[in-house]
Amino acid sequence: MTILALEIGPTRFAASALGEEVGADEVRQIPVPDRGAWERCRELLIEAAAGSEVTSLGIASSGPIDMEAGVVAPAEVPEWRTGFAIVEAARKLFPSAAVQLGIDGVCLALAEQNFGATNAVPDALVMSVSDHICGGVMMGGFIVVGRTGNGGHVGHVLIPGFDDPCSCGGRGCLEAVAGGAAVLRWARQQGWTGASLLDLVEAAKVGEGIPAAAVGRAGTALGRGISSVAALLDHDFVVLGGTMAQAGPALWKPLGEAVATHARLSFLTGLRVVPSELRDVGILVGAGVLGAAAAAQG
Repeated sequence: MTILALEIGPTRFAASALGEEVGADEVRQIPVPDRGAWERCRELLIEAAAGSEVTSLGIASSGPIDMEAGVVAPAEVPEWRTGFAIVEAARKLFPSAAVQLGIDGVCLALAEQNFGATNAVPDALVMSVSDHICGGVMMGGFIVVGRTGNGGHVGHVLIPGFDDPCSCGGRGCLEAVAGGAAVLRWARQQGWTGASLLDLVEAAKVGEGIPAAAVGRAGTALGRGISSVAALLDHDFVVLGGTMAQAGPALWKPLGEAVATHARLSFLTGLRVVPSELRDVGILVGAGVLGAAAAAQG
């Protein structure tokens, strides 16, 4: 039995074939192309399958999605912004395979539930903060999918004290302040000339001024957003992963201070925010790929 996992991320596509124990043999990844998106996904999946019979395929995609229709419309994939029927295309490629689509945050929550920090926790908010922000909500051991499959879209919670424009068309969204692309943009506006988000995170770790300020600003926004969502959901456990979560005290100190300031209701006493145990694609196997595999297994 061969399980395929496909991750449609904001900056990359990644695919892997996984065995029954869901251990990655190899993760193939490419940058999001300007055109020919499905053709490139198709190539990745065929390479990952390596001629074996594919029995199930899980797809984790950045949102928005329409899970019932099997359509993805991620803003970061130019050809698909108005919607692409990815499930139909995948079924044509692998006619005998069961195909399951999920938004990246829901798949991330599945990954943490199956392989990470929440495998014994019934209620949790799971977040990844890299180029963009995704989230998944666990309630009573179940993952909240939502009416259209977009449940847990925490990147678009509004954050008090910020008015940064967001790619969704709104202002003050968590992603517009704390998402990696926004953090990198803010740092460059202040004069920082580094090459990438990873460079910025590494510079913030060692206390370089502008990167540390950019990451600290994101940490404050994350702490405020987490406090709001925890109050809404009656949660006391949050798992935070992604590139930004690797920034060390530059991120975690202001995040913790914001939580201490804003999570003041009695039922939020003891609210914990912990780093994810899952690592990014290219290190071991990405949380998105693991989540897609978990989705494929049902």
